[in-house]
Amino acid sequence: MNALPNPGRNILMMLALTISLLSCDNDTTAPAGVNTDAALNLATTSLGQTLTGVDGKTLYFFAGDADGKTGCNAPGCLANWYTYYAEKAMMKLGTGLTATDFETITRPDGRLQTTYKGWPLYYFKNDAKAGDVLGDKIGNAWFAAKPNYTIMLVNSQLKGNDGKNYVTTTSTAAYAEGVGNTVYLTDANGRTLYGYAFDKKDKNNYTKSDFSNDPTGPLFQVATLGDLPSSLNKADFNIIKVFGKDQLTYKGWPLYYFGSDGTVRGANKGVSVPRPGIWPIVNSTTPAAP
Repeated sequence: MNALPNPGRNILMMLALTISLLSCDNDTTAPAGVNTDAALNLATTSLGQTLTGVDGKTLYFFAGDADGKTGCNAPGCLANWYTYYAEKAMMKLGTGLTATDFETITRPDGRLQTTYKGWPLYYFKNDAKAGDVLGDKIGNAWFAAKPNYTIMLVNSQLKGNDGKNYVTTTSTAAYAEGVGNTVYLTDANGRTLYGYAFDKKDKNNYTKSDFSNDPTGPLFQVATLGDLPSSLNKADFNIIKVFGKDQLTYKGWPLYYFGSDGTVRGANKGVSVPRPGIWPIVNSTTPAAP
């Protein structure tokens, strides 16, 4: 005759099975380096108003992400800069933040990442507490994510309208064909800004009074200077009047878009038109306008 089952042993087995099933159904472990907390706020730090995520930790933009895609993919980068992701439908936005400014991209590794105004968001591993901004200005490539940048810095390959790759040489007015990234100024949306070789200090010599050539070299119009990357000097910027319109200057150089770049983030076709050096990008090594 078979022995009757042990009731205590059966209860323990059923309990273990239940725990196992529950742990499988509720496995919400995020991939390494990804934060799934949905809280996003603006906080006052030593750098001013800055976007923050979980526990009030500062979020950052990367200069290598001008095109809206993530340039921080190598293990060494991801070991220091943790990507931020929150499902858009679950986001809890603080005062001053707008849902339409946030989107989601798929990274090359297949993971998801949240963007703010087109810039992928990251944490810096050495920020230990709310208000820390230790990642700002590292490598002149990482900047606290602020809501009101007028200017951003990017680090990207120059590719002219002629389809050729360019690098800068002794100054930003001198170019050679080659592969390599260059740091330069863009607007807050990653659209490249240019100088014009024949301008003078705070003097636009390109734009016609009827603005008939504006489609080729549109003015970068700014009425009030907002936030800047902390590695830039606010004193290097000025606003001039050009036939009744406001134009921002940098080191005396009036700033323009290139019409054929359109609204494409990271495009810098103007560097080759009509030849390299006529519409140069600008950065901290650019000499002051004469």
